[in-house]
Amino acid sequence: MKLYYSPSACSLSPHIVANELGLPIELVKVDLVAKRTEHGEDFLAINPKGLVPVLQLDDGSLLTEGPAVVQYLADLKPDAQLAAASGNMARYRLQEMLGYINSELHQGYLPLFNPACSDEVRSARTAHLHKHYRLIDAALGRTPFLLGDRFTVTDAYLFVITRWADIVKLDLSAFPKLLAFQARIAARPAVQAAMRREQAASA
Repeated sequence: MKLYYSPSACSLSPHIVANELGLPIELVKVDLVAKRTEHGEDFLAINPKGLVPVLQLDDGSLLTEGPAVVQYLADLKPDAQLAAASGNMARYRLQEMLGYINSELHQGYLPLFNPACSDEVRSARTAHLHKHYRLIDAALGRTPFLLGDRFTVTDAYLFVITRWADIVKLDLSAFPKLLAFQARIAARPAVQAAMRREQAASA
């Protein structure tokens, strides 16, 4: 399989999941501004959305959108239990959490990456993110991971998106459980390996 990614983007989440599962994966770096791959390919010809992640399967077909990609990867090795089996309430809870992270956190950060972001927009986005992080911090006060006592694909996604707080200078000091979670996930060998690999590719 081949994963099209951009350093520090949400594509780090499926990279982490692949590492956790021990799945061999070829990485192809994408310049999201120029819309070119590291091999000079037109990325828009690969994914007209112009976004990462893109997972190219062994049959050549493509899968996009991070929540879908991480679930696909988890289902390749169900015994690892990174996602509950399809068709039961635990899987729907996992999809519920992926959707929540995607809509309220992932999308909430995006305006803050715009250099032209006004103080008014920044204030509104900060309040929005803090509101939702307050709920997540409370949940993490009950269990070590988002869905209980086991690491799942939702934890990889939350970890990656929350790393953006440092980039956009979002203060998360009011959420100690969240910060402890970030440190706990960052210490996982699969996570460290993914970050090292992407950092080396960016050097």
